[in-house]
Amino acid sequence: QVQLVESGGGLVQAGGSLRLSCVASGSIESANELAWYRQAPGKEREFVALINSDDATNYPDSVRGRFTISRDNAKAAVYLQMNSLKPEDTALYYCRLRRLWRVYWGQGIQVTVSS
Repeated sequence: QVQLVESGGGLVQAGGSLRLSCVASGSIESANELAWYRQAPGKEREFVALINSDDATNYPDSVRGRFTISRDNAKAAVYLQMNSLKPEDTALYYCRLRRLWRVYWGQGIQVTVSS
């Protein structure tokens, strides 16, 4: 069982930056994928960023060029650097780890961007 704990959320003005962190209870070196998702009120959870075991990354068009995902295996952590934030980025952000067929989620952390 893997526990994921997110931190770094909060309130920021449009155009500002935040850095989210997600720390795992165990090693992440064997993780196939580490990812961030988000869910805004009344909307479905959506994909935000992914980094795989080869450090290849992927982003949807909505955040590409503004968000950057990275990992630190030594700290068992994955990060999401968010720049040029927009009010539509407001959501609960979740960390996700996939190891083979097993998927683990964090509890989520709130990011609010004011206009």
